[in-house]
Amino acid sequence: MPDADPILLELYRHRFEGVADEMGVTLRRTSHSPNIKERLDFSCAVFDRGGALVAQAAHIPVHLGAMPASVDAARAAVDAWAEGDVVILNDPYAGGTHLPDVTMVSPVFVGTADAPSFFVASRAHHADVGGMTPGSLPLATELVQEGTIIPPVKLVDGGTRNDALLQTLLRNVRTPEERRGDLAAQRAAHTVGTERLQALAEAHGANEVTTYARHLQAYSERRTRAALSDWPAGTYAFADDVEVGDADPATIRVAATVQGDTITFDFDGTGDAVDGNLNAVLPITKSACYYVVQGLTRGDIPGNAGSLAPVSVTAPEGCLVNAEAPHAVAGGNVETSQRIVDTVLGALAQALPDRVPAAGQGTMNNLTLGGTRPERTEDVASGLRPGGSPFAYYETIGGGMGAHADGDGLSGVHVHMTNTLNTPVEALEQTYPFRIVAYRLRPGSGGAGRFRGGDGLVRVYELLVPTTATMLSTRRNRGPWGRNGGKPGAPGRTVLIHPDGREEELPAHVSRTLPAGSRVRVETPGGGGFGTPADKNAS
Repeated sequence: MPDADPILLELYRHRFEGVADEMGVTLRRTSHSPNIKERLDFSCAVFDRGGALVAQAAHIPVHLGAMPASVDAARAAVDAWAEGDVVILNDPYAGGTHLPDVTMVSPVFVGTADAPSFFVASRAHHADVGGMTPGSLPLATELVQEGTIIPPVKLVDGGTRNDALLQTLLRNVRTPEERRGDLAAQRAAHTVGTERLQALAEAHGANEVTTYARHLQAYSERRTRAALSDWPAGTYAFADDVEVGDADPATIRVAATVQGDTITFDFDGTGDAVDGNLNAVLPITKSACYYVVQGLTRGDIPGNAGSLAPVSVTAPEGCLVNAEAPHAVAGGNVETSQRIVDTVLGALAQALPDRVPAAGQGTMNNLTLGGTRPERTEDVASGLRPGGSPFAYYETIGGGMGAHADGDGLSGVHVHMTNTLNTPVEALEQTYPFRIVAYRLRPGSGGAGRFRGGDGLVRVYELLVPTTATMLSTRRNRGPWGRNGGKPGAPGRTVLIHPDGREEELPAHVSRTLPAGSRVRVETPGGGGFGTPADKNAS
């Protein structure tokens, strides 16, 4: 392969990233659910013919290491690809992460090639895919309780949609029309991605476009290896805990070994998979490790297969961070992934003390609400929200970011593996039968220190109809840790305010059917502080 022209290399970096970005814009604008349209809980990416990542838009970090596994699973399931194919999947044990994350993979044919030159993929968190409770994040003990399991299968074959499969999927969810719309939005994103890659090949030649995909991967690998070469060699160990209902916390242990221009994360010693849903499949664990490495090797290195190549991740089969079927995994994707990041950062803080921040809130505060809308004449007449129709809402809620060596942590933001937005109040109240009666920062929840951790949020939901509410969270018993003498952030809290005004603090993992008039107050954790408070007073 000839040497890359540096100007063309930079152009193709932005061209490929632009394809993924435009796919994301299309998915957002054409989706139906607030979770995708407003929270931006989705990712889009471009892969080469071998299934290696070429470019991923700046969407969800937890998808970084898991999307390639989905493309690999799709490629393994299809004997012969055709123009217009779309494979759909969500099985965590066959390329997925957890069941609400529905992935689609499509081939892209450019030039005269009779095999795909690229693949485009999208992953979107669907607000309901069936299961025990609305929102499909139930307090389950096995995968089949969490929702509809989709192995890698063609939803569209040569441009012809498999309507029998689609109807089967829609029959097994609570909000079929919303799901239909969001699935169609993913297909629309794939159409845009395909057209943009084909236009690039037509304008610049298929050979040049595919060659510069490889150049870009090689460039990222060189840059990442050079950055890792500057890290002090050694093995750095750390452990952190995840709250598991009423049981003893589960421990995650990691040993990070920096050697030359590579880094290995070994999770030997991590606790076994648990009876609940906090188990994570290995692609989630890889995503967390890749995210940390990319965050610490400077942000201008393009994220692709090359930047991941110097990073190795191992974990014992059957442990919490490499679970095996049929364990439930809904919470592993959202909660355990956060704790894996905390654990990896804790290890690397020993090697890079001035670059690793204190712990952020360490939870996504996953709240799902579902039930039946009231019969309202105006809604039935409009056809927009038929009276008596089901609803399912899902949201992660921001909190405090950990302080760092140069300043305070940010307040009220999503940290680490959840790169989403807080859903606007107006969007929620327009769509669902509940109202937000308070939404503010949680003063003083950030850990004290020379630099203070960011504050968490307070969000209060008033339920207008009987509603099943499920909260899946962690960092409720112990707050996020500080660094260099900084104090921990405040733990989170979830409080049920009964219609008579009585308050009840809820556990970290809880599912209840609540009467109309109930309020749920979520107080999210603050970030840890950095440096001793005395240092701040002295300065």
